[in-house]
Amino acid sequence: MERQDDFNKRREHLKDLTEKQLEERFWELCGKLMDPIVNMASKHTSPSIERSVLLRMGFSSIESKAIVEGAIDKNLLEHGAGHLVYKLSQAKGMDIREAGLKLADNELWEDTSSLFQAGK
Repeated sequence: MERQDDFNKRREHLKDLTEKQLEERFWELCGKLMDPIVNMASKHTSPSIERSVLLRMGFSSIESKAIVEGAIDKNLLEHGAGHLVYKLSQAKGMDIREAGLKLADNELWEDTSSLFQAGK
């Protein structure tokens, strides 16, 4: 059985390109391939990503989990859990840790929610 090779047919549009042009074409196609992934990453988040952000802000795993669950319950996760804590701390004149602990203790969610409702 002879293999039906269509390599020459498929490479027709590339055969006259130089090595540099082929490399540029490769990176152009890679960029197009990654555009939807980059777009999704910039517009969407997940509870695990938000917990990770809070961990890097100095909150414990248990505190982070409570803050993220509160954000989910209040439909505020899209704004980012770290952003919620930061904005609340700025609005209330408290440090970031104190604001986050209040949210973890299920306090000040109404205030936090109102900060983001005004911006919509």
